[in-house]
Amino acid sequence: MNLLAGDIGGTKTLLGIYTYKDGLKQLYKKKYSSKDWPSFNELLTDFIESLPGNLTLPKYGCIGVAGNLKDRIIKTTNLPWILNEEEIRLSSRLEKLGLVNDFSVLTYGIPFLKDKQYISIQNTKVINYNSNHSNNVFTIIGAGTGLGIARGVITEGGVISLPSEGGHKEFAARTNEEWDLTNWIKEYLSLERVSLERIVSGKGLGYIAIWRLLKSDGKGHPLRKFTIDPSKDELEKLPQLVSSYAQKGDKLMLQALHIWLSAYGSAVGDLALNELCTGGLWIAGGPASKNIDGITSATFKSAMTNKGRFSEFIKELPIFILTDPEIGLFSAACKAHLIASSSVKINSNKK
Repeated sequence: MNLLAGDIGGTKTLLGIYTYKDGLKQLYKKKYSSKDWPSFNELLTDFIESLPGNLTLPKYGCIGVAGNLKDRIIKTTNLPWILNEEEIRLSSRLEKLGLVNDFSVLTYGIPFLKDKQYISIQNTKVINYNSNHSNNVFTIIGAGTGLGIARGVITEGGVISLPSEGGHKEFAARTNEEWDLTNWIKEYLSLERVSLERIVSGKGLGYIAIWRLLKSDGKGHPLRKFTIDPSKDELEKLPQLVSSYAQKGDKLMLQALHIWLSAYGSAVGDLALNELCTGGLWIAGGPASKNIDGITSATFKSAMTNKGRFSEFIKELPIFILTDPEIGLFSAACKAHLIASSSVKINSNKK
């Protein structure tokens, strides 16, 4: 039985065909530039028509989408697309389809992970997510374009996914430096409040760099030009440039990266306290997988564990970094498999 999996982002869309036999196996994959297509339905039609003739059409599917799901409809965050679950199911001739938020879908992939898809950075405790006797909470956080958060609860019936918009909660400054930064971002972006993801995200690293470059010792810096009415494209490129300069030992960008890593680490520790995630804490997103040295640094870990009387609790948690660059597509395939398994079981009971 073949499965359809999709991962829709503002920049790219990945679609794949999988099968499940002693684990997931990818049979076919295609990458699209999302902005080149007026609608997802047209993109999906192209994908179905491009399938090799020897592939059986999928019966079940799941698509992870960057956007909020309401009444089985998702309006994409950074694209003019509206995805209707039933319309897509009918047009692709699927028996059953699930539309899921692109970050929440990761919770379905966690129990199926292979060792090569992640690394452990603290407490290598083996967690059996498929145990019928488990009742643990695990959580996922990932800084990317924004800050994604999702929770999973391990039950006898499998994993229950609990979406979250925790990235939009208030950013709490811990130092005078962070307080100055917060007030500057509020003024720079004409905001009434500063959310956590304004700082703990890829864009946030860019804003921190601009704030730092605007100080007197930033004059003459090669990246100073980004402080003068930067375009959207320039803002998107800036975080990678900050990391690149920091890796080369640039003093100002090292300071910017240090502030960002400390804020990120603190956010991870706060999340662990909110969720009491004894089932593990997973760090996702490109900035983490591409900057493992930063996530495992003393700066990050010190901020993460500096939680007063609960510091020891944080230090004992199993913490992992998701390193698979296509973890979203993989997780959607896992959810498609669960949908298929559930449907087959229901049909068998009817006989």
